[in-house]
Amino acid sequence: MKATVLALALLAAGAAFAGSPAPGNESREARHMDDLATLLDLTDPQRVQVQSILEAEHAKMKQSFEQAKAAGTKPDWQQMKALHQQLEQETLQKLAPVLSASQLKKFQILSKQMHPRFGHGPGHAGAADPAPASQN
Repeated sequence: MKATVLALALLAAGAAFAGSPAPGNESREARHMDDLATLLDLTDPQRVQVQSILEAEHAKMKQSFEQAKAAGTKPDWQQMKALHQQLEQETLQKLAPVLSASQLKKFQILSKQMHPRFGHGPGHAGAADPAPASQN
């Protein structure tokens, strides 16, 4: 369980920092990618491809926010959720030919546990197994 939580934290942080790094973040980003590579048991070629895919995902998300900011708008919750789900599906499609079936499954589990606020993780009302309502 601790390993899963750590892996999720690393995955999210790795994706968040995968874009243009701030000074001092290079070593942190490298550690996050190292940890993800270890957790998924990536080969060197897979590692390069996965890193590239995650960086592209991060860049798309950043670009979407910059476009909204330039237009003077701020995405609402539903827009952010839809964008996240769209990017997640695109990322999985790009990772499918790179990762084995078991690696992809691990990645999906880590991803879902990292983003419960988008309706597909533990503790969210939209989760597959929501807690039953109390009927007193």
